[in-house]
Amino acid sequence: MSAIVDLSTAQEIIQDNLDYTLFSWSRQKGLQPIAIKHAEGIYLYDYDDKRYLDFSSGLMNVNIGHGNQRVTEAVMRQMQAVSYVTPGCVTEARGELGKKLAAISPGNLTKTLFTVCGASAIENAVKLARLYTGRHKIITRYRAFHGASYVAMSAGGDPRKLAVDAQQAPNFVHVEDPYCYRCPWGKEIRSCSRECVSHVERVIEFEGPENVAAILMEGESGSSGCIKYPPDYLQKIRALCDKHGILLIADEVMSGFGRTGKWFACDVHGVVPDMIATAKGITAGYLPLGALIVSDKIAAHFDERTLWLGLTYSAHPVCCAAGVEVLKIYEDEQLIENSARMGEYVTVRVEEMKALHPCIGDFRTTGLLGCIELVKNRETKEPMAPFNAKPEEMVVMNKVAARIKQLGMYAFVRWNYVFIAPPLSITREQMDEGLAIIDDALGIADEYVN
Repeated sequence: MSAIVDLSTAQEIIQDNLDYTLFSWSRQKGLQPIAIKHAEGIYLYDYDDKRYLDFSSGLMNVNIGHGNQRVTEAVMRQMQAVSYVTPGCVTEARGELGKKLAAISPGNLTKTLFTVCGASAIENAVKLARLYTGRHKIITRYRAFHGASYVAMSAGGDPRKLAVDAQQAPNFVHVEDPYCYRCPWGKEIRSCSRECVSHVERVIEFEGPENVAAILMEGESGSSGCIKYPPDYLQKIRALCDKHGILLIADEVMSGFGRTGKWFACDVHGVVPDMIATAKGITAGYLPLGALIVSDKIAAHFDERTLWLGLTYSAHPVCCAAGVEVLKIYEDEQLIENSARMGEYVTVRVEEMKALHPCIGDFRTTGLLGCIELVKNRETKEPMAPFNAKPEEMVVMNKVAARIKQLGMYAFVRWNYVFIAPPLSITREQMDEGLAIIDDALGIADEYVN
């Protein structure tokens, strides 16, 4: 009887959501969402008690895993004391979180403006760069996503912005990506002259370096396909910024907080940016919070000048309390070290799978931020679905995604990419469980290899 009640409850929950709410980035008809009843660790459970391995950490944000009651208790304690104060007031949680961010951030990044999400962190990074430099242009990459607000979408090159492209914010200049697997200049990384860097330098010259306020780069590529930078790429971009007095902004919304095996992806590359815009892993998705961490030099600029930035929910005490506890969990459970280890392990395992599946063209990961790129032909690198694929071009990948879901995995599948970005708490056994599901689903794609 209880199973019947649960099934009825699940159907009612799904229907209420379909009838009364809107879904992101989707046609609203024909959706089949999973009704999540509860979650624990790396698993989600629906109302039929079917278990789904969360292989994308929600949206690459639930880094510590689901259901950690330490965060619940920290949030509850804060709410019992005070749930909200204006950003002009301070709380213990705000100061403690800011102090911890200063300790883990690279170089002289010591002060934080708290925002409500990643997009608002990017918005404020752009505004702050323009206030600080007196310049107006921002250089960004085409294959990057920086958020869904107008400025953040305009900054990114992701095609999700094209539907509202007529209203995009001005003074963003896009450059080609250092996409070594599909190099725009037809070069091999071992013998190239870093045309991807000289390309950026030419764009700076064309736009006038005196007009360029900042270069905005992802700390490590995420939803655009985990496109790995050449080893010295960000260092060379940093040098260009220094040469021309341009700020370097690192978008660490997805790549921050252990996702790449370091606190921040810029640590992987040995680069100190002028600002870090981040969110997601700062609270592991338990509550919304973003952060813009800036250098002491930038902060000092506003000692005697007004900082024309502000948000109603900046430094929300409950969210800051969650952030403080989450950062402690990273350290106490050694999740960042585990991310690095598991990144090495999954690389070995996928290389083994590559020998079995001709549809695997490339695998790219840094820590636990990775994806498998599927192709119809390894020689020509013809993608299983093209960039910005239309629905009719997603037939094969939709079959792969459906099989993954059927076998009990929640994964992010986009264009010809299958992402591997589980919570940082994942074990080898759980990784093997997830890879076995992907292994099964890739058999579908293999049938379309020519």
